[in-house]
Amino acid sequence: MDESYVVVIGSAGIDVKGRPAMPVQLGMSNLGEVRNSVGGVARNIAENLARLEVPTILLTALGDDEEGWRVLEHAESNGIDCSHVLTVEDGRTGTYLALLKPDGELMAAIGDFEIMQAIDADFLRDHEDLIAGADMAVIDMTLSEEALAALFEITERNYVRVCADPTTPRLASKLCPYIDKLHLVVPNALETMALCGLSEPAHDRESAIRAARELVTLGAYCAVVTMGEQGLAYADGGSAGFIRAVHTQVVDSTGAGDALSGAVIFGLLNGVPLDEAMRLGVTAASLTLQSYETVVPDLTQELLYDRLAV
Repeated sequence: MDESYVVVIGSAGIDVKGRPAMPVQLGMSNLGEVRNSVGGVARNIAENLARLEVPTILLTALGDDEEGWRVLEHAESNGIDCSHVLTVEDGRTGTYLALLKPDGELMAAIGDFEIMQAIDADFLRDHEDLIAGADMAVIDMTLSEEALAALFEITERNYVRVCADPTTPRLASKLCPYIDKLHLVVPNALETMALCGLSEPAHDRESAIRAARELVTLGAYCAVVTMGEQGLAYADGGSAGFIRAVHTQVVDSTGAGDALSGAVIFGLLNGVPLDEAMRLGVTAASLTLQSYETVVPDLTQELLYDRLAV
């Protein structure tokens, strides 16, 4: 490709989200609403980037099924280059099943992305030229340990910056050997325990800033620690800070963290000051919290700056 681009590597699938009308009562059926949308951490970040006019290539695995066709059609229609997506015959497209609280916050979730085992070391080596030509590689932790090892060999050999989303507290520890190879890492408070070896998660402004600084000390160029309704902390080699969240009515929290990552990456790619990139991230997360969709359907650069958090 002649133009600059970002390659996003990781999960894509269907989000199924249930929101009860009242607090959940276990062991029985609860009234509420159930919605589904296209999702997957990597795919969500890719769509946010594409909507912000960043040329984006997605590397993921989908089943040869109705769900996979839906994901592919949706991604392509929103400007994501899916020409290298792997379709697995007899594979089952990934699914994220979320149970929300009545206020829209996450209560519990199950992620079934076994199909991502198909994005193995050989697949990534076969796409080395594509990865090598990217301005940045963005990854989630649905990649296997073998795939991660191959990916970092490729990016280090070709001087490609890597941004990582730890994805879940249980998957985050797979990133520990590679923190010093990361240009950007965006964990939430719980994920900092696996990444930083903390005895308890970041819980307020000061502990979040300490966690971000610790990740930089461990070798990350830039670290962002998200704190939900509190905001986010960030640090790089020369500065650290905290941006408060935009208070908003939460409709659905799914995808808010992915929107934040996408907007921060957009800012860094365009050379904006670090604190402005963080405010772009907080704004994108706020907009996503107000949407039933996993990615805001009308997200644009103009909307992001019109609503920019202060």
